[in-house]
Amino acid sequence: MMPDALTFEILKSQVAEGSVDTILACIVDMQGRLMGKRFHAAHFVESAWEETHCCNYLLATDLEMATPDGYASTSWQSGYGDYVMKPDLATLRPVPWLDGTAMVLCDVLDHHTHEEISHSPRSVLKHQIARAAGMGLTPMMATELEFFLFEKSFDDLRKDGYSPLEPISGYNEDYHILQTTKEEAVMRPIRNHLYAAGIPVENTKGEAEAGQEELNIRYAAALDCADYHTIAKHAVKEIAWGAGHAASFLAKWHKDRVGSSSHVHQSMWSGSDNAFFDPDAKLGMSSLMQNYMAGLIKYAPETTVFLAPYVNSYKRFQKGSFAPTKTVWSVDNRTAGFRLCGDGTKAVRVECRIGGSDLNPYLALASQLAAGLAGIEEGLDLSAPTTGDVYDAEVAEIPATLRDATETLRNSKMLRKAMGDDVIDHYTRAAEWEQECFDAVVTDYEIARGFERA
Repeated sequence: MMPDALTFEILKSQVAEGSVDTILACIVDMQGRLMGKRFHAAHFVESAWEETHCCNYLLATDLEMATPDGYASTSWQSGYGDYVMKPDLATLRPVPWLDGTAMVLCDVLDHHTHEEISHSPRSVLKHQIARAAGMGLTPMMATELEFFLFEKSFDDLRKDGYSPLEPISGYNEDYHILQTTKEEAVMRPIRNHLYAAGIPVENTKGEAEAGQEELNIRYAAALDCADYHTIAKHAVKEIAWGAGHAASFLAKWHKDRVGSSSHVHQSMWSGSDNAFFDPDAKLGMSSLMQNYMAGLIKYAPETTVFLAPYVNSYKRFQKGSFAPTKTVWSVDNRTAGFRLCGDGTKAVRVECRIGGSDLNPYLALASQLAAGLAGIEEGLDLSAPTTGDVYDAEVAEIPATLRDATETLRNSKMLRKAMGDDVIDHYTRAAEWEQECFDAVVTDYEIARGFERA
């Protein structure tokens, strides 16, 4: 049985009795990370539960917390003012891996109007959920979280310049019980702490590389799914750190190792029924599902930045790596960009295999919904499934670089209509900045290759 939800009334009781003394009030930033404040619990339940504030640069920074120019929403010229952090009390939960601590996620509002900030990741996803609701549909989604565990801690690896990087195991541990038993000092607390925090964890397993793990969480309504993903990713890092290990969600940390993905499973429900399922249709796929999948495929290049947001993300797309390179769909075939799962059953759904472990789940899910809903609105026909080794198929390809994906995003009429020009301009600028930063760096590869021989 899942633990009971942490209500505000229960929280107040826990604070009064002293079992909770710290509240994490968090927003989700552009990179999908938790940012916010630690409140003394007594102050939170007295007044801060209504709202608090943060600097508006938090939704216009990069991974290094730099403040790039080119954003319309905030800048040095405008003085970097405040946003309102509005706690969503429905997201209250204990944080069992930290003593005396609870957490709440906050929506990000304009300081003056109290309207939601359109480019806030939670807001971007909520807007697409509302679009689906207007069609009488409820998106149900699940994400898989893949990551690597390393022998040393974050701090030790950083001080050593991230070299050498040694995974926690010495060989491919895909489904491997013996090797994953050796890692239970980290993985068992991850499962149990997340479950106690109200995250419906299903399982963990070894993935297809040395030191690679996979965490699976039960499907849920789309906003819950993104919340679960973000909290779980944060917890994995903190719990691994507490055990003296580093956990990395970098999509491709070594050229000779497979990358880490975050597959997105998705279906649309009408009431308590899966609207993607038609028992009389081929493969059990309703006409609605076919329209939705056709939208995913047509607009896959335009949504790729939201599935692969960094230069490194594109190193993952390699033939024979289980990461897709083509935008077609197939029936239970892991070489395609989109895989039909559960065909012929009430669990029929589509899995997008393009996303890497470095994605922001709110933006990834929102982009998938935008594309799928466009497919429904346009009544798009679904092509026949591709069979065999899709890597060798002569079909449409996923953008091969962040530079290409950024231009496709910039020029996406569909996403501009679905999300708004301000949102697309904001995240186009984020992608441009990532490319600019990379282009300015002289890499170890360039020095080793050309220092003497060039």
